[in-house]
Amino acid sequence: MPDSLTFCGRTFGGDELELMRQIAAEFSGLGITEIARTVCELLAWTRSNGGLKNHECRQLLERLQTEGLLQLPAVRKLGGTGPRRPDVSGSCSEPATVTCAAGKCEPLELVLVESKADSRRWREQMERYHYLGCRVPFGANLRYWVRHRDQELAFLLWTSPAWKMRARDEWIGWSDVQRRQNLQAIVNNGRFLILPWVQVKGLASKILGLSARQMPRDWENRYGGHPLMLETLVDANRFRGTCYRAANWIHLGQTTGRGRMDREHQAHGQAVKDIYIYPLVHNAQQQLCGDRAR
Repeated sequence: MPDSLTFCGRTFGGDELELMRQIAAEFSGLGITEIARTVCELLAWTRSNGGLKNHECRQLLERLQTEGLLQLPAVRKLGGTGPRRPDVSGSCSEPATVTCAAGKCEPLELVLVESKADSRRWREQMERYHYLGCRVPFGANLRYWVRHRDQELAFLLWTSPAWKMRARDEWIGWSDVQRRQNLQAIVNNGRFLILPWVQVKGLASKILGLSARQMPRDWENRYGGHPLMLETLVDANRFRGTCYRAANWIHLGQTTGRGRMDREHQAHGQAVKDIYIYPLVHNAQQQLCGDRAR
């Protein structure tokens, strides 16, 4: 085992990594998820609200297995359980085109996706109409749909932030230690889909404004810790980021490579991403560089 390993903002010592190896060996009759939960409980690897970081732990365990440092049990075949890519091969009739002034779509309602039926519909719509498709998000996340009365207009996904982005990190001015400590005070807009038949100029920026007001409260209620900043990556080959600029997001620069949840989960060397951020408090940089962001 290495002397230490840093993953998702936490540094694990050699003794902790050895404990993971022992648990994986001694409890090989359990599933991988159960092993991950056990590790989280023993090492107190939790979110701000006390929930276990079992998704992140599973990713770490699988990485250690890939590197030959431990052995996990085979993935169980449990029939119909577990997340799958939605089947959108069938035909789907689209509603009539929505064309009006943005003010005619108010009041907007930002609705959390919580029930199984709502989750299934959200995933199907995202898979069908978003160019990146629908991947199961990594770590903490919130999913929304946007409605005007009973009419669906758009879908959103907010996730844990990118681990490293040079332009963002230089703008904040934090050290590696401060970044590991305070990274979870940033939330990433991983998906933003306005349904293709909704053609309302200025609607996207209104949705982003509503999200900046409501989502941080929902995030704090779900995960603990109030976000200090929002971020997103925009494919510069496809989009100009107009709605983010109109909603007063700040363009910091560009990066290259794929996003964390692209459709084929493969690298695309020519995909240039524009980095946008939206501070939620006036002194976001100072707080993110503090001893502990709150």
